[in-house]
This record gives sequence, structure tokens and C-alpha cells, in this order.
Amino acid sequence: MRFAFTSCQHYESGYFNGYPHMQKEDLDLVVHLGDYIYEYKGIDNRPRKHIGNEIESLGDYRTRYSQYRLDMTLQDTHRLFPWLVTWDDHEFDNNYANLVSEEEGITPESFLARRMNAYQAYYEFLPLRRRSFPQGPHMKLYRGCQYGRLANFHVLDTRQYRSDQPNGDHQKPMTGKVFDSQATMLGRKQEHWLMSSLLQSTSTWNVLAQQVMMAPLNRGEGEDRRYSMDQWPGYEISRRRLLRFFHERKIPNPVVLTGDIHVNWVNDLQLDFQDPKSPLVGTELVGTSMTSGGNGGNGGNVIPEYERAARQNDFVKWYNSNRGYVSCELTPNAWTTYFRATPFVDKPGAPVLTNGTFVIEEGKPGARSA
Repeated sequence: MRFAFTSCQHYESGYFNGYPHMQKEDLDLVVHLGDYIYEYKGIDNRPRKHIGNEIESLGDYRTRYSQYRLDMTLQDTHRLFPWLVTWDDHEFDNNYANLVSEEEGITPESFLARRMNAYQAYYEFLPLRRRSFPQGPHMKLYRGCQYGRLANFHVLDTRQYRSDQPNGDHQKPMTGKVFDSQATMLGRKQEHWLMSSLLQSTSTWNVLAQQVMMAPLNRGEGEDRRYSMDQWPGYEISRRRLLRFFHERKIPNPVVLTGDIHVNWVNDLQLDFQDPKSPLVGTELVGTSMTSGGNGGNGGNVIPEYERAARQNDFVKWYNSNRGYVSCELTPNAWTTYFRATPFVDKPGAPVLTNGTFVIEEGKPGARSA
């Protein structure tokens, strides 16, 4: 089979230049890993502009989805391929965690009313099963999607059930509430479902389609080691429990697909990232954004903390800051990943380049450059 995945398509940042190239590939599936829309108010002097202020009402959310879907490149990609979707934060509000807003002073009543509107519009505009029909401010999005004996997609929701980001969010040392045994990324029910689904899977490739980086990327300098509290390393007990489960239960070929961060990464997932000799238990492929963050890469988007992180984290096999999408070809023996890049998004009509190709061999966690 062949599928492509992407995320983070901020309308104001540019044109969805990856989609016309994606349409030319012989795909069985498109996987979107979140931030399908952005909730922010319109800002002048950008390639395109959102209609209206920051969205809150059901009408606001419907208008925003409608504006995005008027883009013919996005519309045609929906027409040509089946989509497997999950959300991240911007489909509702930046960096929310379960019932906790990023902003102070938000009442629980207004938070839940806005979340109800966001979830309702998401269900209306995205291809979802009837069983995901929202129940007020709640919506069950995690689910399985099996592609015969070749691939089993375990679609996750890392926003709706998680604990609040520890240590005040942002980039912090891995201390304190990072190690809270009660903290959770998935919530108890979803985590149990995932583990049960993985144990029952008979497919060669077990794919976790989810949002935030699982590898513990140290972004600090020297001895000042810093990690994103919004990503899996902020929920270190949950992260370790899942990786230990991969290892101890011998889950066949776990591959984690990640969005959110607007750049590409290829990461080996180790049982213990602090031990260079620790066994590999899986592979993480991080897709860049379709547009979020502007041109990137050849557009001069050098992000010092990511450049430094790519050098100082041994599990990182590759990093790239272009925009685009990721194309994956699966056989019973190997998984080949092609990182497609569009050099610019501030105007339509970008070419596509393949900036990196990596192979995962069946039964051998970790990726190698091809």
C-alpha cells in the first residue's frame, strides 16, 4: 500500500502547495495528523487572511472550515483519496489539555461551550464514522483502521484526555511533575484500548497516527537539558509505559506518525533514551507542516534550537525544516518513507523535491537512509 501524511495547514501562512503533488501519487490513503484549521483571527500582510476574529461560536468554526475547504488543492485531494483524520489543538484552541485552557481566566462553562462548537464543526466537515458523533463537548475520536494483514492504523487523540502540561508548559528540564505517575497523555480508557488493539493486531505494521513528538528531544544547551512539556516527554511515565509495552509484548513493527512541530524528524525510539545501548523498540516519523511557519527550509527558516537538537540527540537520524508532506510505501518486508518538500508556500505553484528517503526493515526497529 501507499499513503501520505501531513498536518498543520495554517491558511494565512501560505498556499497548500504539497497537495497538487500528492494528487499525482497513487495513494490508498491520506492521513492528517491535526491542525486542519487554525482558530486565530485574521491578520493583515500575510499570503492569505482568515475571515473574522478568533473563532468561538459554531457559526465561526463552520465559516473557518468553509474558508479552508474553498481551497481547490485541498478540495481535490479530498475528492481523490480516502482520508484518515485526527485533531490536535488548533481545531479548538492552542495547547489545551483536556478541560484546561492555555489562557487564564477562562471559566469551565465557556471552555466547554466553545469545545462543543469546535467538536461539532470538526465532525461536520471531516470524514468520520457515525460512532464519533459528538456528545456535547465530548467526542470519541480514537479508533482503529486495518488495511488487511499489511498495516493496522491506531488513530490516537492526545488532547481530549491528557493531564495538564506539567511544570507550567513550554521547554523545561525533565523534573517534578514530568514523573507524576498519575499524569496521562491518552487517558486510562484510551491507553487500555490502544494496548488491547496492539495485542490483537495481526498486521505486519502497527501504525500509531498521533499528534506530538514521542522521542525525548533535548532542546537545551550543554547541561541545561530542556524538553517540550506539551509533547510525550512531559508525560514521561506514560511514554515509558508505552515503549516498555512495545518491548515486553513484542509488538510487531510499531511506527509512530507525528505532526505538530512543523518540521521533519526521523527518530529511533529506545526503551531508555539515556542509555546508548538500550534496545530500539520502534521508529518515529515526524511530518512537517503543509504551510504552518511559512516558507521554511530554503526560505531561510533556520531554527537554532532544532538545529542544535538534531546534532545533540543521538536517536535523531534526520531533520529538515521544509514544508510539504510524507509519502510512505509499505510491503510485507519493508517500509520506505519519502520526505516530499515544497521550497515555498508564500505563492502557489511550488515544485516538489524529495529531501530524504528512509527504510524500515520488517522486524528491525529503527530507520536507515536509503
